[in-house]
Parts: sequence; C-alpha cells; structure tokens
Amino acid sequence: MKFLFDLFPVILFFIAFKVADIYVATGVAVAATLAQVGYLLVRRRRVEPMLWVSLAIIVIFGGATLILHDESFIKWKPTILYWAFALSLGISLALFQRNLIRSLMGSQLTLPEPAWRVLNWAWAIFFALMGALNLWVAFTFDTDTWVSFKLFGATGLMVLFVVGQGVYLARVMPGDDQP
Repeated sequence: MKFLFDLFPVILFFIAFKVADIYVATGVAVAATLAQVGYLLVRRRRVEPMLWVSLAIIVIFGGATLILHDESFIKWKPTILYWAFALSLGISLALFQRNLIRSLMGSQLTLPEPAWRVLNWAWAIFFALMGALNLWVAFTFDTDTWVSFKLFGATGLMVLFVVGQGVYLARVMPGDDQP
C-alpha cells in the first residue's frame, strides 16, 4: 500500500500528461505531493525525510517549469532527487560513519555490519545511476518517452533492484542456527 502511496504523484503526473500536457502534469504532480504531505500531517503521521525532500524539489523544479514555461526543469527533478539520495547515503557513510540504510531498516533486519555497508553503497550507486539514466532519457528522447520512462522504466528498475537486494539479503542474513 505504501508503494502505491509513494507512486501516487507519478501516476497522476502520467495521467495528466496523457490527457493534457507537461505543464498541467507538472501542476498535478506538485498538487499531489502537497496533498500527500497534507494527508500525513492531518492524520498525525510521520512525514518521512525523503518525502520532505521530494516535496521541496517538486515545488522548486515544478514551480520553475510552470513559471518559466520550460519543461527541462521538471525533467531534471528526478535526477536531482536521485542524486540527493545518493549523496546523502554516500556522504553519511564515508564522512560520518552513519549508515542511513541501517537507520531506516535496522529495526526490521538483523545483518552483519559488512552487509549493511554493501546495502548502503549499493543504494547510493543505484540512485546515482538512476539520476544519470533519467537525464539520458529526458534529453535524448521526446517528452512522451520520458514521461513513460518515469512511470514504467524507473519504477520497473526500482522493483528489479529491490528484488536483487532481496536475493542478496537471503544470502547474508543470519540463519536460525546462528546467534
């Protein structure tokens, strides 16, 4: 359910683009992300830091797209978000010895320390590559292709990456016979 909640603005962006154009879709994405945060606040639920970052980036880049009537700003938005995540993961581990993936998932998984490092770096590299891939698709292909990639390609790659992480975790998780 959380996965669909997280995809809500992207799905609405896709639909609005298909029905209208990139500018209407951008406005819808901004409104949908604001609605997500508002919903969580009204329900007195925690707004995850990633959602706050996403909100700030969509408001800035979506706003620039609408004000300047230039779709390149909204095309940069996923890359900036992916690279912000990649930098956060990499810098926090490399400079501060703080593993953000373990902070997010440590209560749900018991893993040896090297496995947590691998996961953290894997996610950082994945987000860095996703940012580069988004730019390549956004500025090599037409806007229609990019919008489809944003929903189906990026989501599909994320699902494949998570499945790969699951395979990795199955190999490194301590078994019942280990303390």
